Amino acid sequence: MHNTSSKIPGGSRGGKAHGRILIAALMLATLTAGCTQVNEWLRGDRGASGEPFSGVDAGDPTPYIDEMSQLASGDPATQAEIYADAAAAARLTPDTVSRLRFALALATPGHPGTDPELAQNILRELLSETEMLTPVERALATIHLHEVEERLTLNAETRRLRLASARENSSEDEAVAQRIASVESENRRLRQSLAEAEEKLEAITSIERSIREQTDNAEQ
Repeated sequence: MHNTSSKIPGGSRGGKAHGRILIAALMLATLTAGCTQVNEWLRGDRGASGEPFSGVDAGDPTPYIDEMSQLASGDPATQAEIYADAAAAARLTPDTVSRLRFALALATPGHPGTDPELAQNILRELLSETEMLTPVERALATIHLHEVEERLTLNAETRRLRLASARENSSEDEAVAQRIASVESENRRLRQSLAEAEEKLEAITSIERSIREQTDNAEQ
C-alpha cells in the first residue's frame, strides 16, 4: 500500500496547519462570546433580576419603564440593586443606553437614589447628542427631562414660599415682641408716674396735716 501523504506535497504539514487554524478559530469564537457577555454586563444589559436588560432594543421602551416602575414601588432591596446596577453601568461604560438608563433611574421618585438635578444634567447632555439617540430614546429623555424640570421648579417654589412664610412669621413675631416691649415699657412708665404722684400726694397731705395741727394749737 502506498502512503497517500507522500503523494501530496507537504501533506502532513498541511494537516497540522489546518488543525491549528481550526483551533485558533474556536478560541477566537470563545473569546468573542466571552467579551460579548462582559460587555453586556458592563453596559447594564443584565438587570437586577439577572435577566438581560433589553434596553439595547432601540425601539422598545419597556425595559426602561419596567425598571422605573420597580424603582418607584419595589422593595428597598430591589430598588438598591437596580440603582447600583444602573450606576455601575453608566460609570464603567457610559454609552447612550447606560447613561439614559441611569438618568431615568435618577429621575424616578420613590427611592433613596433619586436625584432630579443630576438626572436633569445627564438628560440635557443626551439630548444635546440627538444624532446618537433613537426616536424612542429621544422621546424618553425629552419627557423625563420636562418632568424633572417641572419638579425642580415646584421644589424651588416650595422652598421660596417656606422661606417667605418663615420670614413673615419672624417679622410678625418681631412686631408682636416690639409691641409687647412697648406696652411693658409704657406700663413701667405709668407705674413710675403713679408712684411719684402718690409720693407728692402724701407730701401734700402731710403738709396739710401739719398746718391743721398748728392752727388748732394756735386757737387753743
